[in-house]
Formats: sequence, C-alpha cells, structure tokens
Amino acid sequence: MDKNIVSGEIVDSALKVHKTLGPGLLESAYEACLIYELIRKKLVVRSQVELPIHYGDVKLNVGYRIDLLVSNTVIVELKTVEKILPIHEAQILSYMKLSGLNLGLLLNFNVLRIREGIRRFII
Repeated sequence: MDKNIVSGEIVDSALKVHKTLGPGLLESAYEACLIYELIRKKLVVRSQVELPIHYGDVKLNVGYRIDLLVSNTVIVELKTVEKILPIHEAQILSYMKLSGLNLGLLLNFNVLRIREGIRRFII
C-alpha cells in the first residue's frame, strides 16, 4: 500500500481515537486503541519495534524503540505532552534516519483538538 495512503489511514484512526477518548490519558492507552483501529483497517502494525544504531561496523541495541511501524513504511511516534518540543521532532527525525524510512508521524494526544497534535515529517 502507498505510504501516503497509509499515512492518511493513520491520521483518520488517530482522529477517531482522540474523539472517543479525549486528552489526558497515558500514551499506552492511545497506543493500544490506535493499534486496534489500524488493524481493523487491515494494516500491518508492529509496536515498540527495536531500533539499533550502526556505529562503524558494529550494530548496537541501545534501547531505542519505534512506537508504531505501520505497513513497514510509516513510523509513528506517540506523545501525551503539553507541547511538542524541538527534541520530540528531533527524535522522530533520528528514528527515520536510523531506520531508512522517509515518512513519519508525530502524534500528540494531549491536545483539545487532535489536528493541533499531528505533525508529518518527510526526509
């Protein structure tokens, strides 16, 4: 499936989850519900995907994890923070670089209107 279509399905699902739950819950609650919605749409979803770094000729597993990898094409980083900070944006960009994937979504569910909490990144 085209990564732009996948991205649209993720955003639609995030809208539904946020409309149903509202802000103020733990990230894990939004993650579980978003996974449920994406699977209902027949998308392949992997959660907490280990992301090693390659340093020289060594592969190091140092604890980085992608919140969601959807259809092996889109990285989704979930947040429940008061405000998206530059470090959050740097995090998803780093994950995209390390994984070799060029499309990512940063979703902050701790907002009154979810549209304000969605950021799309392309590298």
